[in-house]
Amino acid sequence: MVVRRRRKVRGQRGTRTYGRGCSKRGRGGGESGGRGMSGGHKHKWAYVVRYMPDYFGKHGFTRPAAVRKEVKAINVGDLDERMEELLQLGVARQEGEKFMVDVGKLGFEKVLGGGKVTRPMDVTAKNFVESAKRKLEEAGGKAISR
Repeated sequence: MVVRRRRKVRGQRGTRTYGRGCSKRGRGGGESGGRGMSGGHKHKWAYVVRYMPDYFGKHGFTRPAAVRKEVKAINVGDLDERMEELLQLGVARQEGEKFMVDVGKLGFEKVLGGGKVTRPMDVTAKNFVESAKRKLEEAGGKAISR
């Protein structure tokens, strides 16, 4: 298909009828089959199918913001890496060899199983992933659910 480099109307300037035949005929929406998308389900259907296939019908859904809830989570390995920082913040405390960490004070609800656990930790949180529980227990700590 050849690309139109100039607007068609430029060639019609000065012709009185602009290619419509009669000067009155192009005034309403009748000459083009209606205004805008009218006739999209009838006589302009071939155009809609070709160039605007998603114009009609429903497509998916969006959950309301009131229903959506994003769970804030942290990896168990991040807790292990940042233990000194957590001790300074007062979120964690040390009892002998063991570290007690309250994830809720950091603003997290869930503990994920990413990373390595090198020291025994008792972690308190709302939810735990199975791999996080397993890693904590293998290192000599435990997962405490609130």
